[in-house]
Amino acid sequence: MKRIVPHITIENCKEAIEYYAMTLNGEIQRTQLADGIEMFKGHEGKYIHAELHFPNGFALYFNDVFGNVPVEGNNIEIGLELESEEEINKIYDALAKDGQVKMELQNTFWNATYGKVTDKYGITWELNYQK
Repeated sequence: MKRIVPHITIENCKEAIEYYAMTLNGEIQRTQLADGIEMFKGHEGKYIHAELHFPNGFALYFNDVFGNVPVEGNNIEIGLELESEEEINKIYDALAKDGQVKMELQNTFWNATYGKVTDKYGITWELNYQK
């Protein structure tokens, strides 16, 4: 196995991936729109695939919701291991804006700063800075 890549199906994919690129300091790569593909007729402007890459080699894949089937359930949380207090505070504040704090940023018994936030797109993020 080369790697595991989380794949996020989300409404308003273009808007969401731009938000995550800015918030998490990632780079959007390899986007593919539904435009001109017969099986996606009527879904022009939506992403079939988009990738968000980070300097450490990690990536998240995204795509839009297609058809009348809503995305149901959210039993996956994405954990971010951060490098500084400044970084965890910046990302926490950005994700919490228009989102829902599940656990306030706090010092933990495992000698880390930790918090959990569900962002405005319904994705839950576990943020950890190991001291």
